[in-house]
Amino acid sequence: MDFGGGDEIRFERMGRAGVVTLTRPQALNAVTHRMVKALDKALRSWERDDGVDVVAVKAEGRAFSAGGDILHIYEAGRAGKPPVEFFADEYRLNAYIARFKKPYVALIDGIVMGGGVGISFHGSHRVMTENAQFAMPEVGIGFFPDVGASHLLPDLGGSFGMYLALTGNRIRYGDALWSGLATHTIKTEDQASFLDRLALTGDPESVLRGFFVPAKRETDRPILEAIARHFAQPSLPDLIDSLDRAGKDEFAAKTLATIRMRSPTSLRVAWRQISAGQTLSMDDCMRMEFRILNRMLAGHDFYEGIRAAIIDKGSKPQWRPAKIDAVAEADVEAYFAPLGDRELGL
Repeated sequence: MDFGGGDEIRFERMGRAGVVTLTRPQALNAVTHRMVKALDKALRSWERDDGVDVVAVKAEGRAFSAGGDILHIYEAGRAGKPPVEFFADEYRLNAYIARFKKPYVALIDGIVMGGGVGISFHGSHRVMTENAQFAMPEVGIGFFPDVGASHLLPDLGGSFGMYLALTGNRIRYGDALWSGLATHTIKTEDQASFLDRLALTGDPESVLRGFFVPAKRETDRPILEAIARHFAQPSLPDLIDSLDRAGKDEFAAKTLATIRMRSPTSLRVAWRQISAGQTLSMDDCMRMEFRILNRMLAGHDFYEGIRAAIIDKGSKPQWRPAKIDAVAEADVEAYFAPLGDRELGL
């Protein structure tokens, strides 16, 4: 089936299922504008098709999706043409998936980050294998956890979502299941059989009952309690102080060191963003994120973060400002200010 995705994304009808396969394994299935537009078109077609009971999304290769095509975004921004329309279409797709009227099954085997999260974790069924890993590492490249993270992460108990947003740390499938990010876990070797059965029945709930294998949580309870204690602080400076006062505690010291490597501006913005998302609808979260995005693409830290991570691999980013307490509150406010006639239309 051709929805305009070329060789980057494949669409098939398998029995009662519409099956989407990300086909850029050489690029770790980084999400492109072409893929976004094709997936949106396919979903709108299948939502109206009485012969499609369920949609399943999977990927070729060792990654589900390592995020967006950030090198392209970097180059376009540096050329004075930041790809705002790509993000607008991506965010609209994220919001559409969240309200999609049919079961939407993301089958995640390998790493899923950034843009990959946006096309998988807003659906009704998030199925992860033992090979799966989840991360939202954007604060480490001077960006912010977008693609609906402001709606997704606040729902996780024990301040776990704020922890993931501010550290960018990876978690595996057991922690994802425990936290509620994943709805189900299955064995890697069962993926093909699972899809065959799903295509035959069109009923993910009954099929998952037969394939579900409970995953043990990877993070020990004392660490989860520490996360809940530190990341429930009323402000980012209070969080930093809480970790600092923990002294020689290994988790606190390691976490504080991680946070201090991240962009101070990104940290301040992400703190406010995730806090605000607790009371916002998915659509309002996407509008908020689009406001932040426009300011990020016009700023310094995102391009500096990409330079350090990809262009001059391994170099230390020079954040501006360089310290969290040097980020003015007025500057943080500006990221959330209305865009006038440039607001995201949903």
